[in-house]
Amino acid sequence: MTYCVAIKVDEGLVLASDSRTNAGVDYIRTYSKMHTFNWPNDRTLVILMSGNLATTQAVMNQIHHDLENEGDHFNLRKAKHLFEIAHYVGCVSQKEQGEHAKAFKDNCETLEANFIVGGQIGEQDDEIYLVYPEGNYITVSPETPYMQIGETKYGKPILDRIITGEISLNDAARCALVSLDSTMRSNISVGPPLELAIYTANSLAEPRYYKIDLNTPLYTEIQERWGEGLQQAFKNLPKFEWES
Repeated sequence: MTYCVAIKVDEGLVLASDSRTNAGVDYIRTYSKMHTFNWPNDRTLVILMSGNLATTQAVMNQIHHDLENEGDHFNLRKAKHLFEIAHYVGCVSQKEQGEHAKAFKDNCETLEANFIVGGQIGEQDDEIYLVYPEGNYITVSPETPYMQIGETKYGKPILDRIITGEISLNDAARCALVSLDSTMRSNISVGPPLELAIYTANSLAEPRYYKIDLNTPLYTEIQERWGEGLQQAFKNLPKFEWES
């Protein structure tokens, strides 16, 4: 299991992910779920992924292969719109799942994978797309300016309460970290290191990138202050009439 979140605000995009793919008492593996592509002054793209590890790795291998062997193949640099990249990622994912579906027919393990594609091409608006295992995709809206994949339920409440298009890019990044922290506290299958990418709209530059461990000072301070704030907010809740 994993947890990834992407947020779109007026100032740009925030994308964050954990790195845990398998959790147990004595068996934990970590793999990066975030892949960044940047061609300065042309396009910036970030892809997040969750689901079957073999499928996600095969999809990324194909994406890199198509970039290295252009020919007639579609690739990330040939897209004129971000939705074309979302469609392309969905098609590659479907192809990889289809090639192994017969072998897994009687196996309980799923080959499905989800992807989030975020970024900007040229003078177009920066965008976020969620790509489903079936290959179709959706984008964010003013009412819901974020996308999640993986273990989504524990980190969603903070996003619903805080995220709007008008908040600052840095506040959105802090909210993403709190959302990840809330998820890790409730589900052992989500774990560090965390990865955070912050993209400033219309810059077409490589996003700011942070790799965060549990002992990273910024992260530990966010944890402490958020916990203290929740405790104080709880203490300030109104009392029942009989308590007075």
